[in-house]
Amino acid sequence: MGDPETQAAMTYPTKPQYEGWKEDAADMDMSVSEWIQAMVEAGRKKFDAGVEPDETLQEVRKHRNDLKEELDHARERIQDLENQLHHGEQAAIRGFVEENPGATFEDITRHVIETVPERVNRHLDELEGDVLYVDGEEYYPQEES
Repeated sequence: MGDPETQAAMTYPTKPQYEGWKEDAADMDMSVSEWIQAMVEAGRKKFDAGVEPDETLQEVRKHRNDLKEELDHARERIQDLENQLHHGEQAAIRGFVEENPGATFEDITRHVIETVPERVNRHLDELEGDVLYVDGEEYYPQEES
């Protein structure tokens, strides 16, 4: 009946468990018996289930702290640049009012509108090469490398 070198062994899985075993066996092109035998043998192998982390907690903390410091520095730089931009615009208005005491809101608005091109040119000059590049008369974002 059977191979004298083999011994029958019984197990009673739940129906859903058995269906899962059948699917796994079919995926591996094995019979359910072959699959059960292979899985039991795989489970009997002696191996260390411990996992060594790529980095120690101390290294991870240091890396996190370095990145946080870098982020804080970038945020400070952005804030400085925004302050320069706003102060530059405010300085233009303040300068106009100092040169034209008693200027009305309409006078200030007209001055801001009339001087936009020169201020935009200054901003574009500062952005060119770092953030923007020019191709003819067209501006494009600078590609990061």
